[in-house]
Formats: sequence, structure tokens, C-alpha cells
Amino acid sequence: MNVRTKDKELTTADLVASGEKPTETTQEMNMPHATPSNTDDAELLMHDDAEKFRTRWTMIQANFVDEPRRAVEEADTLVAELMKRLAEVFADERSKLEGQWGRGDNVSTEDLRITLQRYRSFFNRLLSL
Repeated sequence: MNVRTKDKELTTADLVASGEKPTETTQEMNMPHATPSNTDDAELLMHDDAEKFRTRWTMIQANFVDEPRRAVEEADTLVAELMKRLAEVFADERSKLEGQWGRGDNVSTEDLRITLQRYRSFFNRLLSL
């Protein structure tokens, strides 16, 4: 999966410069979100997605010896793609809530609590890096 912007791979610099909102795919619209009892350990990505990112990271590391510059470029692209994917997950969640509010639907306090806990978990993980 190569994310490209105008015939070049997405970089972390592109991600920062982009003011675009993520788009929602059909798969993401139907994606169940994990809500384990300990939300500090809540999964942010589907297991298969996470494994694909890990596999790509392992390949990048293995290629460093032969092509260090290329490996760093690929690492930047992979990090940008992961950040974009995480932003999409949260944007999707927010969009669903806003859609419910826009239709006049009541969103349960429990749904809002779970969503806020996911944000808190992600926020704390980012700060602990």
C-alpha cells in the first residue's frame, strides 16, 4: 500500500502540510472499534492493519544495511501512512457522532464516554513516547 501525493510517496512533512480531512471508506464505515474494559490498552487499528504496518517496518529495517537512505525514506513514508490512518480512525468516529447529532439522534453518554476514553488513551500514548 503506497500512499502517494501527486506522484510521490506521502511523507510526514506532507501530512503536516495537508489541511484535508480524511475520507471515509466503506470498510472504515463498517469497521467495529475495539472497546476492551481497559481503554488505555484499546486497539487503535484493526489487527490485520497493525500487522501489515509491522511487516512493512520489519522489511524496512532489513533493507537498511543495503540501502540506508532508501530505508529512512521508506520509514518516513510508513510513519506518515500510519499517522494518516490513525487520524482517519478518529475522524471516522467523530463523523459518526456528528452524523447522529445532525439527524437529531441521541448519542448515549456511554458511547461518548468510550469515545473520550479512546482519545485519552491515544493522547497519553503519544505523550509517553
